[in-house]
Amino acid sequence: MANQLLHETSPYLLQHAHNPVHWYPWGEEALQKAKAENKPILVSIGYAACHWCHVMERESFENEETAALMNRIFVNIKIDREERPDLDHIYMDAVQAMTGSGGWPLNVFLTPDLKPFYGGTYFPPVRAFNRSSWRETISGIEEAWTQRRDDILTQAENLTAHLENANQFGINRAGAKENAGLFTRESLEQMAANVLTSSDREWGGFGNAPKFPQSFTIRFLLRHYHLTGNSEVAEQALLTLNRMIQGGIYDQMGGGFARYSTDKEWFAPHFEKMLYDNALMISALSEAYALTHQKEYKQVIEQTLQFIERELLSPDFGFYSALDADSEGVEGLFYTWHITEIEAALQEDAALFCELYNITPEGNWHEEHTNIIWLPESLASFATEKNLELFWLEQKVVQWHQQLMAIRATRIRPLLDDKILLGWNALLNTAYCEAYAVLGNTSYLEIAEKNMQFLENKLRAADGSWQHCWKKDAKFPAFLDDYAYLVQAYIKLQEVTGNSAYLLKAQDIVLYLQEYFADEESGYFYFTHRNQTDVVVRKKEVYDGATPSGNAVMASNLYYLSVIFNNQEWQQQAEKMIQALGQAIVRYPTSFGVWAMLLQAIVQGVHEIVVVGEKAPEIVKKIITHYIPIKIIQSNRGSDQFFPLLDNRHGKNDETLIFLCKNYACEAPVTSVEELLDLL
Repeated sequence: MANQLLHETSPYLLQHAHNPVHWYPWGEEALQKAKAENKPILVSIGYAACHWCHVMERESFENEETAALMNRIFVNIKIDREERPDLDHIYMDAVQAMTGSGGWPLNVFLTPDLKPFYGGTYFPPVRAFNRSSWRETISGIEEAWTQRRDDILTQAENLTAHLENANQFGINRAGAKENAGLFTRESLEQMAANVLTSSDREWGGFGNAPKFPQSFTIRFLLRHYHLTGNSEVAEQALLTLNRMIQGGIYDQMGGGFARYSTDKEWFAPHFEKMLYDNALMISALSEAYALTHQKEYKQVIEQTLQFIERELLSPDFGFYSALDADSEGVEGLFYTWHITEIEAALQEDAALFCELYNITPEGNWHEEHTNIIWLPESLASFATEKNLELFWLEQKVVQWHQQLMAIRATRIRPLLDDKILLGWNALLNTAYCEAYAVLGNTSYLEIAEKNMQFLENKLRAADGSWQHCWKKDAKFPAFLDDYAYLVQAYIKLQEVTGNSAYLLKAQDIVLYLQEYFADEESGYFYFTHRNQTDVVVRKKEVYDGATPSGNAVMASNLYYLSVIFNNQEWQQQAEKMIQALGQAIVRYPTSFGVWAMLLQAIVQGVHEIVVVGEKAPEIVKKIITHYIPIKIIQSNRGSDQFFPLLDNRHGKNDETLIFLCKNYACEAPVTSVEELLDLL
């Protein structure tokens, strides 16, 4: 029998629509029911590609007896964290405060007025892993709710107060003395040193397993090398990229990155593929390619975009959210291989393939007794070791991949999460622009512009607001991250197209955010609109995690647009935001990667590149292939009084001129890209 989730569009919620648990979506009906019946609320949060969410569903939420207990004790609400990141952030913070850890599935218990009092992540059906069973947990909650309710209400009040207090950063917290030296080259050097301290010098990455891509940290290191010539930081950034693209976290056959690796070698991932991870990795790889022109980075950019267009692109040029880790109820089944399958497919080449990719009869992924295709060493190293011609081996690899992909295409596919999220699409839009800039593939720019048209048509409202999610219809008011990533995408589209209308659209969004999302006292932005009423705390997010902090991206946007529109207040706001975080950025740069790149821009100064004249588009196309990471580019066929950088810029006799400015001073104009590079 179906529950109230049957009418939802989220694939994650629909997965639970036929559970015997009487699930409700988050909304007025469920919230009013809890108040009317004075019942505690169970909020269970996950996402469609989450492996352990599926496990807990099979073990507990599909169990009739367990469901009967839940239905009697609670009003049960299921939330897709990707549809409602605002609620996920609040209740994840609560569980982390209570338990010291977090993750998904996230199960949190609320009073009828939405205040959390207890929670955790995965609960097994019987006692295991030093965890209480799910039935023990919910029975304990029932006993406490009926026998010690005053204690629960006090706990809920205290926990909510803690969440409020933790949200007050940026208001007279950072001492002026401590942060006096923030905007210095010494701060940048110390950040780089702190990143290297936590780095894995053999396998790349930062910190211990599980390992996440941390693309912002990679980009910070590449820029630090570009600015200082410190080869050690470049080596660590490139080692990290190289190890990832050789590892199991990268789909060697079909392209695209999984969410993270469970081990230090990037070998065994959780196999879900998220749109945002791939967008952010394309951006990092584009910077690496612009710096090094290493062909492997070009290949991985192309293969990853091919994967995205093959498996995540809608007919209308919106991009779907994710692919599940599981198929047929088994994690990684779609992507892994038994040696007999490879031998049957590749025949006389199978032995060489298995040696290259570490394929064994018993399986290199021992816990599953199957094989993950990965490269323990690079193709070049393997070719040298085996006395093979590298070009021949590269051609063989292409042939092998085609043969195995044909077999993989016959398998049962992982579930596609086909909702389209504004923020994640904007991140990918930026990535397409950056890939176009360094590779010059015009189809990338065409897709970026078609994608932006889709977003504007489906998710923008007449009053200037946007919606967060689209599947059949648009739903949920957009959050700060959506708007911040969208402004960034508009900025990047303007750079590669020269279309100044994108800057005006970016300006409109910033003005909207200043009115409805800004916290005037701190300078930061709240995650939610000021008129949203179903959250117990209006959070301000600052950490750069799997996705960049909306506040970090907005600070960078404000700094950039302050130059475009000569708006000193926006520059001061960006500097105030980063100043309030202060030495935390220096001490913990891997948690503040986007902020760290903004600090680089403030300290080193931003190159303002202006191209004016008939040949502006073709000159810009040449400029953007070069590695100039901290820059503003604005171009036009003629002078434009509306934009300060373009005002009164023109040459003689239809000559196209390139102007380089920095800190309110400009060099004499030049006429060629080579001359510009000499000035830089």
